[in-house]
Amino acid sequence: MPCLIDVADEAACSLGDCAAALDAVPFDPVDPESLSHAALWLRRLGNNRDFLGDVLVESLSARHRDEPAQAYGPQVIMLTAPGSSSFLRCAIWPGAGEGVLGASGQESFVYGLPHDHNFSFLTHGYFGPGYWSEFYEYDYDGVTGWAGEAAHLRPMGRHRLESDRIMLYRAHRDVHLQLPADALSVSVNVMHAVPAIRWLDQYTFDVERGTIAANVDCGPSESFLRLAVALGGDEALDLAEHFARRHPSDRLRVTAWDSLAARETDLARRDAIWAVAEGSGSRMVEMEARARRGVIAVPA
Repeated sequence: MPCLIDVADEAACSLGDCAAALDAVPFDPVDPESLSHAALWLRRLGNNRDFLGDVLVESLSARHRDEPAQAYGPQVIMLTAPGSSSFLRCAIWPGAGEGVLGASGQESFVYGLPHDHNFSFLTHGYFGPGYWSEFYEYDYDGVTGWAGEAAHLRPMGRHRLESDRIMLYRAHRDVHLQLPADALSVSVNVMHAVPAIRWLDQYTFDVERGTIAANVDCGPSESFLRLAVALGGDEALDLAEHFARRHPSDRLRVTAWDSLAARETDLARRDAIWAVAEGSGSRMVEMEARARRGVIAVPA
């Protein structure tokens, strides 16, 4: 399960001071000195009980004009823009009895969705009792990533991100199924950010079966490729063929085959594309292609 980091420090700092400290010593979650440095400054930021309210008031006053761009939903507030190695954010966790949870559904807040992360991050229980998690671990290097593959999840118990607790979630190792907090809660995170993250896989899991449910990370390359192939240009089709057979990312290879197959309205021709994909030399692509062929009802 995520590592509990014990930081005994009573000092408080501003958001700007914390950001500057993280810029001065880049966050590297596998370097003990860097990890301790980041945890110390996250603790000091957490000791400042006014900073988040000040951020919200300033943001509302400026009508959100000066906020850092973000790729998250309304649950997340970006506190700093992504830098060379990290950024700061906070996440709001509605309590089990709150109206917004009933109106929007638990999935809007990633409750009830077992998943890992393709990045490491520190999290601090800033406000409230904290959300609950059922934790698991798995061996990322032992899976290829196709839906339905056995992940050999190891249950690690149920725990809560309690107030002032700091934990390290480890990329490609810690899996958690988050459950609603007992009351409204807020966490503050130091997120590890490197350019390669978009090419690293992130999964959701079926914990009852102990299998991978889906590969969920999607970068701009996948979206651009799908759009280009749908538009039907010869260069886009040639590129999709090349990516389908040779790209080093299996996830993008599946996207390329998906894009090519989606253009075919004739089921037999679509099945033929997936038959080629099934023998293209990648275990992940093979199994994803086999699954897609299994739902194509080709007329006899």
